[in-house]
Amino acid sequence: MNYLYFLYIQFLLNHNIPKIFGDITFPFIPFCIVAAMIIFVVLVLVLLERKVLALFTQRKGPNRVGPWGMFQTIADAIKLLCKQNIDILGSDKFLFNIAPIVVFVPVMMLWGIIPYSSEFVFMNFSVSVLLYISIAALPVIGIILSGYASNSKYSLIGAMRSGAQIISYELPIMFVLLSIVALSSSMNLKDIVYSQLGEGAILCWHVFPCIVGFIIIFICMLAELNRCPFDLPEAESELVAGYNTEYSGMRFALFFLAEYALMFIMAAFLATLFWGGYLPITGKYISEIFFSDNQFLPVFIYFEQFFWLMIKTFILVFLFMLVRATLPRLGTQSLMKLSWYLLLPLSMINFIVIIIFKYFIEGGVL
Repeated sequence: MNYLYFLYIQFLLNHNIPKIFGDITFPFIPFCIVAAMIIFVVLVLVLLERKVLALFTQRKGPNRVGPWGMFQTIADAIKLLCKQNIDILGSDKFLFNIAPIVVFVPVMMLWGIIPYSSEFVFMNFSVSVLLYISIAALPVIGIILSGYASNSKYSLIGAMRSGAQIISYELPIMFVLLSIVALSSSMNLKDIVYSQLGEGAILCWHVFPCIVGFIIIFICMLAELNRCPFDLPEAESELVAGYNTEYSGMRFALFFLAEYALMFIMAAFLATLFWGGYLPITGKYISEIFFSDNQFLPVFIYFEQFFWLMIKTFILVFLFMLVRATLPRLGTQSLMKLSWYLLLPLSMINFIVIIIFKYFIEGGVL
């Protein structure tokens, strides 16, 4: 963010505005950028998922509001903002109102950890992988609070299912992350991206030596997101709508917003760990070919890096949607057995294999 900071300060100085004003206001810029990105991406993802599901189920999907139904999600957002927030009799009003915030705020924080380019990373820490997975586990607290505070057995059962599911699938994720840390010798996401640089371009990505780990973490991310075939907390035939049954209006919108924002940022996280993040697929930036003599070449490279990350992220998002369109919902026992009996042992074996690969093949120091 140093490059963006210096541009902002220089802009203020050119207009005779003191530097102290820039130091105070600059932290609000990343927040505004993230907030705008979340709203835009969620609107796009909801429309995209409706269209993808319509394609696979031979339906039309949204096609009335605006050209190609493009404004349907905007109309739905306006409807949610205008709907009444209903207070449930017998509910714990404080916990009931704060639960959507507890779910949404950690998701918004996650958007600041992902490195969108070599320059545009809002929170760059040496242990950003650990920070990411720690914050990603926090929304389950809000989910359990919402089920407990709703004074509804449907909501409570849905919340308990979600808590058990997320805890079960956290362990395989941790072992896969340890494999990536061993491959890159770092817990910093930017360092993990740089460790995938090489003459082989795409062949240097972590997905190739750690293909089993990628499949494991992809499945676990589906469970973390409560998406089909792991959407038992929201099984309509059993729980009406799961933990958010009693929510309406803006409070329901926060749950909805957090779900799709988390899906996108999980896909970006996977792309960063396994698919080279913002690195180009070709191994060389297109900007260097067309703008080699331009003084703004670094700016073009930063935007191109962002473009490559978005391409990879949307491919993974499409895979998430493809799974929802094709696979049936698992039963409760099958869901737990898949995690404890299959994915957890596989993730441990994958971790051991990656350590052996790192030590003997690459000669790395662990």
